[in-house]
Amino acid sequence: MKKLMVGLFLVAFLTGCTKLRLENYKQLKAGMDYDRVIEILGEATTCDEALGAKSCTWGDTNQHIKVKFVADNVAFYSKEGLE
Repeated sequence: MKKLMVGLFLVAFLTGCTKLRLENYKQLKAGMDYDRVIEILGEATTCDEALGAKSCTWGDTNQHIKVKFVADNVAFYSKEGLE
């Protein structure tokens, strides 16, 4: 019984702590700065940078948020697999 309770606690804790949610995606706005996006979504899973533009992804191939920054401000953002 104790193991079951610990397992349920961990599942609830890990599920509740993710910032990869539709509610957070809806807070993103064009022009928002990089630091504010990090406050909302946490650290990105990956980021690539070239010629003053940065492309960051939170999540994996099935469920993710992608944000493209120009001069550290949101230029474009998209989502997949979030409900």
